[in-house]
Amino acid sequence: MKHIIYSIPILILVFFTTSCQQSKTESNSKTTGEVSKSFKKYGQEFKGKISKTYEESKEWWPKKKRPKKGSPNVLILLLDDVGFAQVGCFGGLIDTPNIDKLAGDGLRYNNFHTTALCSPSRATLMAGRNPHMIGLGSHALTAMGFPGYNAIVPSSAKSVANYLKEEGYVNYALGKWDHTPLYEVSQIGPFNRWPSDEGFDHGYNFMAADVHQFVPVMWNDHTPEPYRKSKHLDADLADRAIDWITGHKSLDSDLPFMMLWASGSMHSPHHAPDDYIAKYKGKFDMGWDVAREQILARQKKLGIVPKNTVLTERIDNIKAWEDCSADERKMYARQMEVFAAQMEHVDYQIGRIVKTLERIGELDNTLIFVTADNGASGEGGLSGTFNETYVLNGLQTPFEANMRNYDNWGQADSYPHYHAGWAMAGNTPFKYFKQSEHRGGQADHLVVHWPAGINAKGEIRNQYHHISDIAPTIMEAASLKLPKEYHGIPQQPFTGVSMNYSFNNTNAPNAKKNQYYEMFGNRAIWADGWKAVTLHAKRMPWDINVRGDFEKDDWELYHVAEDFSENENLATAYPEKLEELKKLFEKVAWDNNVYPMYDDMLARLNAVNYVLFGDQKEFTYYAPGAIRIAEKASAPVKGRSHKIETTINLKGGEEGVIVACGGMTGGYSMYIKDDTLHFDYNFLDGVHHHLTSGKLPKGKTHLKFNFTLDKSAIDGTLKPWSGDGELFVNNEKVDSKYFDAMHISTYSLAETFDVGADYGTQVDPNYEGDPFKFTGELDRVTITLTD
Repeated sequence: MKHIIYSIPILILVFFTTSCQQSKTESNSKTTGEVSKSFKKYGQEFKGKISKTYEESKEWWPKKKRPKKGSPNVLILLLDDVGFAQVGCFGGLIDTPNIDKLAGDGLRYNNFHTTALCSPSRATLMAGRNPHMIGLGSHALTAMGFPGYNAIVPSSAKSVANYLKEEGYVNYALGKWDHTPLYEVSQIGPFNRWPSDEGFDHGYNFMAADVHQFVPVMWNDHTPEPYRKSKHLDADLADRAIDWITGHKSLDSDLPFMMLWASGSMHSPHHAPDDYIAKYKGKFDMGWDVAREQILARQKKLGIVPKNTVLTERIDNIKAWEDCSADERKMYARQMEVFAAQMEHVDYQIGRIVKTLERIGELDNTLIFVTADNGASGEGGLSGTFNETYVLNGLQTPFEANMRNYDNWGQADSYPHYHAGWAMAGNTPFKYFKQSEHRGGQADHLVVHWPAGINAKGEIRNQYHHISDIAPTIMEAASLKLPKEYHGIPQQPFTGVSMNYSFNNTNAPNAKKNQYYEMFGNRAIWADGWKAVTLHAKRMPWDINVRGDFEKDDWELYHVAEDFSENENLATAYPEKLEELKKLFEKVAWDNNVYPMYDDMLARLNAVNYVLFGDQKEFTYYAPGAIRIAEKASAPVKGRSHKIETTINLKGGEEGVIVACGGMTGGYSMYIKDDTLHFDYNFLDGVHHHLTSGKLPKGKTHLKFNFTLDKSAIDGTLKPWSGDGELFVNNEKVDSKYFDAMHISTYSLAETFDVGADYGTQVDPNYEGDPFKFTGELDRVTITLTD
């Protein structure tokens, strides 16, 4: 009993000691475990060992995620407004030796299709989904508050660049990026529709539908590029691409990249170096009718179209070349010479990039696509135009105005677009143009080059494909599958299908079973070699103010498996087939967010002002940071009574722009020069409504421009706005004028709103010293809507 009694404390002590030691061990273990769990909980993984001392611990480094060994680089060379027949290897009359060489060492797809417009095609290319499924059923400038048209790509449809980046690719975007709504193009974004949020690590872009090639307004990622003139933007883009590629491969030669190289060529403005223009002098004097015949003969010889292909008839809107006057033929030939020069120039830049890949040993394992975003553009109308802003405001350019610009056509002081007859020729053998869902609007060349993955050289593929198919093709080439989730968000399935099955199999059957199209009410559906299509209200692309009843549109039917050019309308012969396809269109249209359709183009172009600003009447912009703001994101003064004012402590000798919006194609500017206040409103045909003051006083001075819209001149027809312009100094009227012609839609697509300077091209050619920064002490500018 005594032993038992005395043993109890000993047992307790032993138990206590053992328990403490065990507790201490568990505590250490628990602490280590908690640290590990903490790392996992907050996203930091650790598989080493952590102890109190370094000697007892074990280091661990996470492995950098890398693409599968041998994954290809990806290079997308995306041209703008280039028709099916404007590339040499597709029968074109323009020299494109570098694209032709890629085709000779790769594949040409002669049955490839786009959405018929730039914004939707570019968004679809990146997302691999149909355009209306990602909010880009039309151009971002014509957005509507519906899922198919709001220009908001959902987080459930991330781009192929996002997916590649997750696997370790480094991605680069250069050139045109215009499926971001222009009202979001500013220093404050939002940036979730910019290249940076679509998987691109670096971006050097113009964030608009077009760009002045000699005075480009560019962005470096989210920062406005400093003002500078360019020898030609395409050369700058090639320089930057070469720098990025060689730098990338110098740092990590095994790491693949993806690059989107999106030239602004051949969208208006058609700009080219003088020596390129000189080369094509006289080359198009035969006119568009003979050009079409020559192109089709070349296409048949190349095998790019079937031997039985019939040339579609010239549409009634376009005159026969032989019916054009001598002056008209001279002017129209010049327009095509400049276009051809620009096309050859961009081909040369493509060649520079490809030669760099070859020099550093990367060409064979770079998957290259060369295509465009839609068919050739007829938006230049029935005279062509020295200033594309005419058509954006629903107007046609007088032929006489074009002739006055003959000598400078294609140079920096022009903003030209060719006659629709040349677009018709560029879409040979098809009819119609960009915006149409006939093949003239949405059939495009596609060249694919990848020696490491394609055994064939110089072959033609005729499988039916769509621009939504490029993203799935890239994913398969990189041995990747579409993730079910991206950063926790479930992802929509691709609507596009991979083209890889056809790379080494000429006779592979179509993987795609049907494809719908819709653009501003133009509609089409392709299924199993048949196509139903309608041109809504018979609207041509140069007539933006034409509306019509969708239910009264005439549908056409083509057996495109046998009728390559869509020449023979079989709607009457096969009414049951037409109804079958129309019903299929209805089904897929509802499935893809196509409805509602709305064809008031001017209303859609201008509606964003009310969505963005609501009832806001006063806008204050501070110097020096209020620069490079997209026109659509600036105070909406078009068609509104308004005043622009500022107060400056003048010391004498100040000069420069106080505020400007737009550029050489149109806009307004308030500036001081020679101690005099100027207000200039630049209309379309060299018309400048100009107000001036006398010599300005010194000291604190209030400056104001006031505009009162003439509502009596609004009669329900489409014509330019007008009204009274007045200029005030210290509340005393110093000048006034009736502005009898003003823009109804837009001043430009690329130019910006700036305080204290005029970036891009000049509103008023009388400035001295681009961008004519204001040299005085400018505090702010206030714009007030007074209607």
